[in-house]
Amino acid sequence: MWVRLHYVYPYPHVDDVIPLMAAGKILPYLDIPLQHASPKILKLMKRPGAVERTLERIKQWRAMCPDLTLRSTFIVGFPGETEEDVQMLLNFLSEARLDRVGCFQYSPVEGATANELPDQVPEAIKEERFHRFMALQHRISAERLQEKIGRTLRVLIDEVEDEGAIGRSMADAPEIDGSVYLNGETNVKVGDVVQVVIEHADEYDLWGSRVN
Repeated sequence: MWVRLHYVYPYPHVDDVIPLMAAGKILPYLDIPLQHASPKILKLMKRPGAVERTLERIKQWRAMCPDLTLRSTFIVGFPGETEEDVQMLLNFLSEARLDRVGCFQYSPVEGATANELPDQVPEAIKEERFHRFMALQHRISAERLQEKIGRTLRVLIDEVEDEGAIGRSMADAPEIDGSVYLNGETNVKVGDVVQVVIEHADEYDLWGSRVN
């Protein structure tokens, strides 16, 4: 059974889980809702704001568990966000080099206190910031996946079609992360776990061949 952790805040107790991941007790995967990297915006969001400590912790986690996959989500265009705040976010992304990242443009939610905050960000600026964020993350994601070419990964088979099989590695949560494509491989069943040599990658997905 594959057990992975989602929506875990980067508090100190997470440090105790990383050795379990390194030992193979839990999948080496953490979904951490970081939301932003500007201390000012994080405070407005009422989120933990120790960004430097978060970067330091990420480095420590990867040193303990090199196969660790890190996923997070961020919001751009939160009320009061300035270009300086956006640059802090992009700088954080460049340094943290997270494996899987989602980004949302802030939109008012009925009854939310953020609706009353000053300096609401215009829609066009939200859109521009979103595309800038995603362009950077696409590059980072592609680079991270290129590093897996030549490696042999365990892959859980999700689908078998006439063209081949589709599965997921330990770094891929179902429905939200990427897939591993085994073109021409039909001699497997859904639920099988097979060894796959990775031969190609793009921004999201991997392609490879089963090791017999």
